[in-house]
Amino acid sequence: MNNLVILPVIIPVIAGLVMVIFRKNIFLHRFAGVLALLALLLVSILLLIQVDTGGIQTLQAGGWKAPYGISFAADMFAVLLLLSTSVVALFCLLYAFHSIGQKREEHYFYPLFLFLIAGVNGSFLTGDLFHLFVCFEVMLIASYVLISLGGTKVQLRESLKYILVNVVSSSLFLVAVAYLYALTGTLNMAHLSVVVAELGQDGLMTTVALLFLLVFSIKAALFLFFWLPESYSAPPAVIAAIFAALLTKVGIYTIIRMFTLIFYHEPQITHQFLGVLAAVTMVFGAIGAVAYSDIKRILTYNVIVGAGFVIAGLASFTADGITGSVFYLIHDIMTKALIFLLGGAIIQLIGTSKLNQVSGLIRNHPSLGWMFFICALALAGIPPLSGFLGKIFVTKGTFQAEYYWLGAVGLATSLMVLYSLMKVFMNVFWGETTLSKGMEKGTTKGLILPIGALTAISVLLGLGAEMILPYVRLAAETLLVPARYIEAVLGLGG
Repeated sequence: MNNLVILPVIIPVIAGLVMVIFRKNIFLHRFAGVLALLALLLVSILLLIQVDTGGIQTLQAGGWKAPYGISFAADMFAVLLLLSTSVVALFCLLYAFHSIGQKREEHYFYPLFLFLIAGVNGSFLTGDLFHLFVCFEVMLIASYVLISLGGTKVQLRESLKYILVNVVSSSLFLVAVAYLYALTGTLNMAHLSVVVAELGQDGLMTTVALLFLLVFSIKAALFLFFWLPESYSAPPAVIAAIFAALLTKVGIYTIIRMFTLIFYHEPQITHQFLGVLAAVTMVFGAIGAVAYSDIKRILTYNVIVGAGFVIAGLASFTADGITGSVFYLIHDIMTKALIFLLGGAIIQLIGTSKLNQVSGLIRNHPSLGWMFFICALALAGIPPLSGFLGKIFVTKGTFQAEYYWLGAVGLATSLMVLYSLMKVFMNVFWGETTLSKGMEKGTTKGLILPIGALTAISVLLGLGAEMILPYVRLAAETLLVPARYIEAVLGLGG
């Protein structure tokens, strides 16, 4: 057992509770937030080293042996996502210092931010389906308040839609959990893998698997994404950034975990269906990104495209495809946060999200313009940036599985992503300068540092891919060989 495994959940919860007690001390909130996220970063790095050298790290809550208690398990896949979450959360928090506003700070923005991170980390680490539901709800309850924090008309309208959709999906989640427990008598994910393999994935079990897929597809904006574009356009940029970077990724993580650990016995049904969902998601997301002339809408539709692309690698169910999905998921967490922070800085400067109302911004803000350009190329998968390697592996995996149509959709929608983001770059930054320094509606003071840091990380993910790839390959191998996870959690290896 390793007590480090639970720290990514405990640290943000304790820091958040301290903030709630000292509500009016905003300096303490900021200091405690940065300290907590730096501690999370350190713990994530230590877990990465331990998993690399000693295998999957586990903790049985309360000392109850699996599958009777709640298990926590940190394999390489979960740890890579923990590390990515810590990095993104830290820079989003620094961005919030200069953008979120005093009113939101005084109404529990920072503790809610940390409670959301605790829910995300718990979802990555838990080995029990009911505890996964609890972590989802912690994350979602924090997001319900964050999306409405500030009380503008558009926020209140979109928060109602967001809450309704997630309440429905959470109810379906409980129904799916109840059916699965009735069939198997367990909710421990490692034990479920063993029991489902023994019972066989018959028609009823596959139906339950598809019900879980429906639930997590709603949360990941996979095909059922109708709620996302307007909901993610409503809150301030830093909240939209953390939502785009992490909330949909938790749904994607869960789909990958469930369909590599538990429901992997009928890939000709489940994984082929995943491929269809991925293709439809990429196509409609790309069409939305190309069709709009609004910065917020373009960015939110690109979130949808990214979700589809990650699932395309899973659908192939090959070593290269899964490797590509893991690498692209890490890349997508970083770059989606970055592109939303960039979009927020642009809107803060020009006072609007409409593309046709400003041009030539690069003359007064060259660093902002070129960072947006780099991020756009990374999201489109242009070499040698971080999106390229993930797209190569996912495409190779789909071709190996003879899903040529899925690989072709991924490549075609990548071009549409590039077009949609270049449309923003060319309209906002290029051309005649129509907005002088004195006419700007806001400032980028304090925003360039976190944006620049995330841009540098995105570039390093591409240029330093050879250093990261061994960890990604280990994560993919663990996903493709469920026995490793099962042995670690159930203690079968000893």
